[in-house]
Parts: sequence; structure tokens; C-alpha cells
Amino acid sequence: MSSRLVLVSHAPTAATRAAAFPQGEPLDAHGLADATALAGMLPRADEVRCGPALRCVQTAAALGLVPSIDEGLRDADLGRWAGRTLDDVAAAEPDAVAAWLTDAAAAPHGGESLHDLLDRAGRWLGALPGSVRTLVAVTHPMVIRALIVNAIGAAPASFWRIDIAPLTGTILRGGSGRWTVRMTAGPLDDR
Repeated sequence: MSSRLVLVSHAPTAATRAAAFPQGEPLDAHGLADATALAGMLPRADEVRCGPALRCVQTAAALGLVPSIDEGLRDADLGRWAGRTLDDVAAAEPDAVAAWLTDAAAAPHGGESLHDLLDRAGRWLGALPGSVRTLVAVTHPMVIRALIVNAIGAAPASFWRIDIAPLTGTILRGGSGRWTVRMTAGPLDDR
């Protein structure tokens, strides 16, 4: 049986709008309003999951979903860079940022490397039950990018070429190691 995995990127936060690495912040007022406006418009799901971060839980609730918390959907651990803007980190640690962007095994921030994130996302995707026809998962842009890279068997460097905006949806179809990707403009468009 083919499965449909609807990945919804959490709504915006203050960190999202500031281009800062997340640090457990809640949705901002606009993000909450945007998510609430989409309530009831996602496809019917056999199962709903979300990452454990407050921003994912709040997004799911605003969308009218009742998810189970899934640790496999947690955001990348960006260590000591959490809460800082990319511009600040790049100005203070240009070599560290360059290493992070070019070496999938690098973790100059002391958190999770891209390689580790890709491995975790691949294990999560591989462990999905084949009996679930449609699963909606509210998670983070970095996790969605890692899932896409795994789904299409792309090189780790392609991770940096995928842009996932807040409250957008990505649909993966398939299962058992054979997935296709459908990128959508919003979480509701499955044409």
C-alpha cells in the first residue's frame, strides 16, 4: 500500500522572522493567526504527529490537529548557536559556519551534525508503518529538508538547496524506501 506523508512546517516565530537559530520560542502572534486561519483545511489523516518543540505543538493545535509527540521529528540540535542570528554567528565564527555548510560531518556549534540529522531523518522515514495511508506531521524546516534528501536519495550537499518556508507543506508518497516528492505552496495544496 502506498502512503502519503504530509509534512507541515511550523508557523513563524520571532526567531524565524529574525533569521535566528531557534531556541524553544513560541509562535508569534502572526504565526498563530496564520495557522489558525488554516484550521480544518489539511487532508484527512489516519495518524497525526508533531515534533516536541513548543512551536510545533502550537502549530498543530492552531491547525485543529491532535497529534502524538514524536521525538524523531525534533529539530536539529544547533548547540551554542541556538538563539543567535546566522549573521551574528557568521561574523563571529566565519570558519565554523563555512565548515557547517560544506562538511556534513561538522558540528562546530557543539550540537548535531548534518550527517547526524540526515541519518535520524532516514531512520524515521524507514520506520513509518506501511499500514498508515495518510500521516500528517508538523515539524521543522531542517527536518523536512532532511526527509526530502532521504526520500530522493540525494547527496547531503543538496540539503542546502531546499527552501522550506513556515506553514508550507511537502508531500511524500510511497513507502518501503521508494518515495516521490511533491512540493506544495501551502500545507493544503495536493493537486
